Amino acid sequence: MKSIHKLNATVLGAGYSPFAPGTMGALVGILILFLIKWQQPELQYFTWGLLIATMIFTLLGVWSTNELESEWGKDPSKVVVDELIGVWIAVLWIPVETHWLILGFILFRFFDILKPLGIRRLESIKGGWGVMLDDVGAGIYANIVLQIIVYFW
Repeated sequence: MKSIHKLNATVLGAGYSPFAPGTMGALVGILILFLIKWQQPELQYFTWGLLIATMIFTLLGVWSTNELESEWGKDPSKVVVDELIGVWIAVLWIPVETHWLILGFILFRFFDILKPLGIRRLESIKGGWGVMLDDVGAGIYANIVLQIIVYFW
């Protein structure tokens, strides 16, 4: 069971990257969305399906992080399922076009790294929820900014 938690927490091993594991986790999240779009070219928006997947993977991420905390410590860099979730939140209800997905990725990483406006406080929540919720917050901020940009574009 530990190996399944490790695969989930590291997003199929992306978290083991020696260079910017968080960015690699978010990049895997965006690549998954590109693959979905490639398989479904008529797809206009990532909506309810992505929202449901995000909620499921958030719960799985909390569970996996909690299970691995005794072995890996609190919020280790190799746990990147939170970045996957954050970048998915960043592009919810955004037109599925390459430039918006890339901008969503950039905005998410910006908010995830700087952690402004209360995001940093979410990290203080104990266990897997603290690991996941700061990236949920960064994804929400990125989505709000992206929605505004798309609206006025």
